[in-house]
Amino acid sequence: MKPAIQFNRVHKHFGELQALNGIDLTIPQGEFFGLLGPNGAGKSTLINILAGLLKPTYGSASVMGYDVVNDYQAARMALGVVPQELVFDPFFNVREMLRFQAGYFGRGRENDAWVDEILEGLGLTDKAHTNMRKLSGGMKRRALIAQALAHKPPVIVLDEPTAGVDVELRQMLWEFIKKLNREGHTIVLTTHYLQEAETLCSRVAMMKQGEIVALDSTANLLNKYAGKNLRLDLGGAPLPAPLFSMLKSGEHGVYMLALSHLSQVEFALSELRKANVQIDDMQLIEPDLEDVFMSLVGSASHRNTDSILQS
Repeated sequence: MKPAIQFNRVHKHFGELQALNGIDLTIPQGEFFGLLGPNGAGKSTLINILAGLLKPTYGSASVMGYDVVNDYQAARMALGVVPQELVFDPFFNVREMLRFQAGYFGRGRENDAWVDEILEGLGLTDKAHTNMRKLSGGMKRRALIAQALAHKPPVIVLDEPTAGVDVELRQMLWEFIKKLNREGHTIVLTTHYLQEAETLCSRVAMMKQGEIVALDSTANLLNKYAGKNLRLDLGGAPLPAPLFSMLKSGEHGVYMLALSHLSQVEFALSELRKANVQIDDMQLIEPDLEDVFMSLVGSASHRNTDSILQS
């Protein structure tokens, strides 16, 4: 079986700037794949090469076995891309836009059942005859996702699809996309919401400065790169100085310590006993994908449950 997406030694230069440096990546059919990295890492360049908007300086890329340069028509037929930007035709309603989009790929009225399924899956049925200009920002985002799916491509690339959208849309979108994945569609996701990638993606690639620095299943990445965290509530007391080297964050007497080995828990408790500091609460926290990301490509200025990386 041909891979859904394949990059072979792909380089891309913009003058002196080397945006991609020898990318080798194979994504099999039916995978839900995450592509992560800070701005400037090369994610958008990689997607633009796949979509035929850029040509690689060296190397090759293919979609469903079709070379994106030498067999670009077949490659584009097999690919649907949801861009970050809200770009739409202001002269058509939602259904007309989807029919026109499908028509660009040779699909006619026989495609209407699929268009109806997309509209229903993305909660756009009651907006089908509304002009694109009159939609809210969240509804425009849904319509752009529908547009990328209009010709029923086997490979779907979602570039920051939930940036700036509400929780309801996010949940509805992921239920629909997971359904498409179960039906055999290959999904490639780029996102700053690392919790989404951890939950949805079976495998993840992390990019930095035009190179892939990690490529594995989310479970293996968590085991390989991320240690556990120890949360300590000291009731407002200061953290003893010997524990500063382990400190990830802390305020109001609540501290997060990074552990590379579980033996460090006893070390932390020992130092707290020596300093006569009472522990109000202690919690050992499992690592998440953000810990892996920060250990490989940068450092976080702050964290929260639904952390968004700086764009």
